[in-house]
Amino acid sequence: HCADKCVHGRCIAPNTCQCEPGWGGPNCSSACDSDHWGPHCSSRCQCKNGALCNPITGACLCASGFKGWRCEERCDQGTYGNDCHQKCQCQNGATCDHVTGECRCPPGYTGAFCEDLCPPGKHGPQCEERCPCQNGGICHHVTGECTCPPGWMVRTDLMLRFFFLHTQGMVCGQPCPEGRYGKNCSQECQCHNGGTCDSATGQCYCSPGYTGERCQDECPVGTYGVQCAEICKCMNGGKCYHISGACLCEAGYTGEHCETRLCPEGIYGLKCDKKCPCHMLNTWSCHPMSGECSCKPGWSGLYCNETCSPGFYGEACQQICSCQNGADCDSVTGKCTCAPGFKGAACGTPCLPGTYGVNCSSVCNCKNEAICSPVDGSCACKAGWHGVDCSINCPSGTWGLGCNLTCQCLNGGACNALDGTCTCAPGWRGEKCELPCQDGTYGMDCAERCDCSHADGCHPTTGYCRCLPGWSGIHCDSVCAEGQWGPNCSLSCYCKNGASCSPDDGICECAPGYRGTTCQRICSPGFYGHRCSQTCPQCVHSSGPCHHITGLCDCLPGFTGALCNEVCPSGRFGKNCIGICTCTNNGTCNPIDRSCQCYPGWIGSDCSQPCPPSHWGPNCIHTCNCHNGAYCSAYDGECKCTPGWTGLYCTQRCPLGFYGKDCALICQCQNGADCDHISGQCTCRTGFMGKHCEQ
Repeated sequence: HCADKCVHGRCIAPNTCQCEPGWGGPNCSSACDSDHWGPHCSSRCQCKNGALCNPITGACLCASGFKGWRCEERCDQGTYGNDCHQKCQCQNGATCDHVTGECRCPPGYTGAFCEDLCPPGKHGPQCEERCPCQNGGICHHVTGECTCPPGWMVRTDLMLRFFFLHTQGMVCGQPCPEGRYGKNCSQECQCHNGGTCDSATGQCYCSPGYTGERCQDECPVGTYGVQCAEICKCMNGGKCYHISGACLCEAGYTGEHCETRLCPEGIYGLKCDKKCPCHMLNTWSCHPMSGECSCKPGWSGLYCNETCSPGFYGEACQQICSCQNGADCDSVTGKCTCAPGFKGAACGTPCLPGTYGVNCSSVCNCKNEAICSPVDGSCACKAGWHGVDCSINCPSGTWGLGCNLTCQCLNGGACNALDGTCTCAPGWRGEKCELPCQDGTYGMDCAERCDCSHADGCHPTTGYCRCLPGWSGIHCDSVCAEGQWGPNCSLSCYCKNGASCSPDDGICECAPGYRGTTCQRICSPGFYGHRCSQTCPQCVHSSGPCHHITGLCDCLPGFTGALCNEVCPSGRFGKNCIGICTCTNNGTCNPIDRSCQCYPGWIGSDCSQPCPPSHWGPNCIHTCNCHNGAYCSAYDGECKCTPGWTGLYCTQRCPLGFYGKDCALICQCQNGADCDHISGQCTCRTGFMGKHCEQ
């Protein structure tokens, strides 16, 4: 029996407790301290490195960063933390703290995981050392050794390495020696003729007088000096020294720039005793030794008396003209003179619609959608129109393009100027108005019905009844004589304007075109015919509504036809087209007032006067531009050149080897003789004679 109760154990003898593992004391109420374990805390703990010891079993619980039965070992390389379960994240050969996992970077690296190189300008442990490299050299992040840019070098001779270790030789302070360039100065310069080489790129800087990638070429002819940027000033064929620009003169010339002839102007020869044969106005110079002529731009030939051939211009007539569409090319400047209908520097742009002529500067005057020629402004009329500006309808009896087709409408029918279809006069029908109205009908389009009792039909135009014998009256319903009615026809009618009385009650039955109780009034405007019941046709060019009896339109001057929709016949004008036109020379007569639209090249009230000299076109408004005695067409301004001349405006001489009218004759001159462009006469070279210089 134990006096004290065994708290964590059992009583095995009087006052003796057997404690559970981890507990001690007389009554097993005290826990073991950190260094002991087991029953009565009698065993000593073996755990290392701050590990906890289990008071019951004595097993070790390792602190972070340790492992093993007694926690005597650090975590293996690459692991850390509790039970060494964490994987290290360090890069670039860095070591990892076995407890925290913190990375310890090797020299040249930085960052939480040593993932970054040292920043520019730093190197070594903790990236604390400053780079010494100069001139754009890049320092190695670990060693601090310099890598030089092209054009700079590190001294590598072993003898000097120690001395230069911290001086300019090791820190890219030494440029490439002459003749070398590039990375580590490893490339050899290729520049010739004293050219120097860029130590970084190897690009050559040429000495004066030379050019090319390797300074292998002399300056192009006409230039000299540094980068061949200077322009030679040597004249008269003198040669220019490519380095200094000094002139080497041809025989016959002297002076700093060879500007002075040894012979006076116009004379040549060793003794200055011969007269220059050149046409001096067209010549720059006559060679003082040989007499050879140097022509001004735009001239050629032995004596500078020939213009450039068509298509060429400039110095020695070597440059090719760019002019298009028949344009003239200035033999000196190459500037284009456009043919009418074109514009632009090279005359490649046609005139815009609505413009025409030289440089497209004139405005078209064509009416009624006519097409205007971009060359001379002449109008191509649409069907149904004619006249210089297409403002006049086709004359009566014609239609179509150019009013060249003849109308087929008969019996006063009007013809549509556009398509030739017929509009028939009252009383007629059919495609060509060849048929009268059928029996029992009359009027426009035969649309009215006859109102007759005892008659042989009615008049196809007016509807008047044709009474059978023994009958009278408007409706042929009376047996009385004209003007009588009533019992035994004894009463007299008082109806007017050809009306008749009803035979029964004497009421007036009006003739076509009249109305009222006594038929004293004409139809209201816009109506005509029997009982004034017919509507007037649509009169086109009329002074008012249609005629009250016939329904015909009262046409304005210049118009004719049942609907006044036709123009007077050609050569006629005025009211009812009774006037006779006086226009001549293809002039078009205005059918209203007989004024004349003159054909290009003519003026005057009757177009009888030709354009005055140097003028052409409609109303002679354009000025001719023909030269060298050429004839100018009054119709379209075209130039007809005199012999020896050609080109749009006859400003160009015949091409080399041709002469005469239209430059069609072939020169017969031999032995290099010049041929006159007008007459073909030969001008022989020195030493030849004969008509064709053949001797």
